[in-house]
Parts: sequence; C-alpha cells; structure tokens
Amino acid sequence: MDTLAAIYAQIEKYSRIIIHRHQRPDPDAIGSQVGLAEILKASFPYKEIYVVGKEIPSLSWIGTMDEIESDEYANALVIVTDTANAPRIDDRRFDNGSQLIKIDHHPNDEPYGDLMWVQDQASSTSEMIYDFYQHFAAKLTLPKTAANALYAGIIGDTGRFLYPATSARTMLVAGALMAAGAEAAKIGQRENEMSLPAARLSAYVYQNLQIQAGAGYLILEQDVLDQFGITEAGTSAIVSLPGRISDVLAWAIFVVQGDGHYRIRLRSKGPVINELAKAHHGGGHPLASGAQAADHAEIKQVIAELTQLVKEYWSIKQKG
Repeated sequence: MDTLAAIYAQIEKYSRIIIHRHQRPDPDAIGSQVGLAEILKASFPYKEIYVVGKEIPSLSWIGTMDEIESDEYANALVIVTDTANAPRIDDRRFDNGSQLIKIDHHPNDEPYGDLMWVQDQASSTSEMIYDFYQHFAAKLTLPKTAANALYAGIIGDTGRFLYPATSARTMLVAGALMAAGAEAAKIGQRENEMSLPAARLSAYVYQNLQIQAGAGYLILEQDVLDQFGITEAGTSAIVSLPGRISDVLAWAIFVVQGDGHYRIRLRSKGPVINELAKAHHGGGHPLASGAQAADHAEIKQVIAELTQLVKEYWSIKQKG
C-alpha cells in the first residue's frame, strides 16, 4: 500500500479526526489545515472533524479553530499539516491520539508520526492537500470553503506566485481551485493588505535596512516595535520587503522576543540558507527559513555567515 492509500485508509477507519498545524501559523499552515478539514467534512459528514491551535485573528478569514476537550483525543486520528518538527506543533495534545500522520512540504530532517507524507518540492502543503483530494477524487468532495482555504495557502507560500517553488503544477492546482470556486482576486487582495502600523514599519525597513555584499539585515528591538504599535507577530508582513531591492540577494530580519532572544527570519533569492538556519536552532526551506539568536553576538555571527554565503554564491555564478 502506498503512502496516500495508507493515509486514506486511516481517514476511513477513524470516526474522529483532529487536525493540527504549527505555532505562529502562516496562510499555508491554516489553509492546509482548514482545507483538509473542509474536504473531510464534506466527504464524511458522519465523522467528527476538528481543527485545533491558537486562534489567529488576522487569519480567521481563512478559518477558525475549534475548542475541544482532551478526552476527545481518545481513539482519534491526529493529522499534522505544514509542520517540519514535533516541537513546533501547536497544541501539545497532538500525541494523545491513537494514530499520528504528518503531511508536510519542508525537508524531512526531523521525522515524526506513524505515517509521513513529505514532498519538499511542493510549493506548499496546501498544494499537497489538493493533490490528495485529486488522487481520491472519486471518493472525496472539494467544497468551495476548502478551495478558498487551499488557494490562500498556496499564494501565501508562493508570495502570490513570485517565489521559485512555484511550478507548472502549482499553477494547474491554482486554476483547478479557482474552477472549484476559490475567489482568487478577493484572496489575493486580502493577502496583499497590511495594517497601518505594518505599513509605517515598512518605511522604517527601507530606511534602516543594512546591505553588505548583497546580504541585507535589520534588527527590530522592542523600542521600534513600540514606536509603531506593532507586535512581534505583526512583523511577518514586512519579511518579504528586502527582496524587492535589486541589490539584496539574501536577507535576515531579527525580531526581539519577550525573553530577550531574537527570532530570525531568513529569506533568499538564490543562496541556500536552511543549513545556516539549522546551525542557529532553526531550519526550513532552502530559500525561506527561520532561526534564533541568543544575543547580539550571535546576530553578528549570523550576519557574517549570511554575507559569506552570498559572496560564495556570486563567486560560483561568475565562474559559471
């Protein structure tokens, strides 16, 4: 039995299915989670299907979370979407079910679960959920609610089809979701919007971004966040901005956390950065990763390593 068939067999077997995703979710995390749930609800109306995790008001337009008691996990199938490693799973009860399935598009560096379906070449986990639906289209139903959620996840992780992970398959899936009722223009506009504080912070990003040898970086301390009235979570809206600058090939944004360490958001237009992220308590995709820095000394180290990666990338390109 192949992996998809094994996953489908488990879905058929269990009367209660609980779907998790990662902490600090992005549109793909919630889109894949909610999209899968909506497909299963439409296909198996007699089953109990729940989505759990912290409610994120700014993403509630994709879908809202359920509140369930811990005893609901008894004899339940748990599916985790878009989460590379177990410590990042939102709601620590994920391991209390009878069976655990991982569905993800990040490199499978930290396997977990009884069944794993990982496609690190997929643009998003939302694209994978559509592929799962299509594989069993004779048995499954794709409602408009699922099409909207999956489309939101795909354009979130592809930067509205700007990022290299966007493939011909991605575009075919996007078109199929639109044919199924996904409101592409409305969703695209929603993901393009930002709050007024984030818009004002954007100006600060462009004014204060440091660039050396093609590597960009910015440190956001608490006084800056307070100045613009924005939370750490709200800074996600500005992560892609340095990539619009032609002189920037890879970049890091350091955001202070409540305990004084720094969350690092790493992005690239060419150099592979996920190994750098792994060296600093993180990981992710080759061109989009996250990490952590304990203090300014480690920030300085990350900047030096990122700059070296960019230099090496340019050197190889010039020789080629």
